[in-house]
Amino acid sequence: MSQPPPLPPEPRSSSKSAAKIIITIFACVVVLGAVAIFLVIHYVTASGITRPFDDQFGDQHLKTTVALLELHKIRCGRYPQSLRDLRFTGQWDQLWLDGMRYVVSPDGSKYYVEVERGWIGKPVLSYPSEFWQGTGYSPALKPRRR
Repeated sequence: MSQPPPLPPEPRSSSKSAAKIIITIFACVVVLGAVAIFLVIHYVTASGITRPFDDQFGDQHLKTTVALLELHKIRCGRYPQSLRDLRFTGQWDQLWLDGMRYVVSPDGSKYYVEVERGWIGKPVLSYPSEFWQGTGYSPALKPRRR
């Protein structure tokens, strides 16, 4: 009778240790990279270099959102409970709506909306009172900051 082939040798602990070291180094590089990206974005937005773009994109986001809210009110008789309830929006509209803060009154007759994110950071926007005339916008619904 022939002998069965020998079993492969057990991996040495040094190769297991090397694998653990490589995995640890890789994880550290990924974490450091993520932190570096966060810091770059933070310092770029804090520098104010993105302000014109934040304001321009924020202005468009707000105007599109108000138009969609008012159209919803005409169609349904009340403002939606959330921006996700808006119908017939395009793909670009969904991108803009994600950067908005929206609060509706319990009866759906008024709302508060503001832009949380323009291009990268929060825009600084102001509108004359006639911009809001004829809409359901109510600054009284603005939530208090924590």
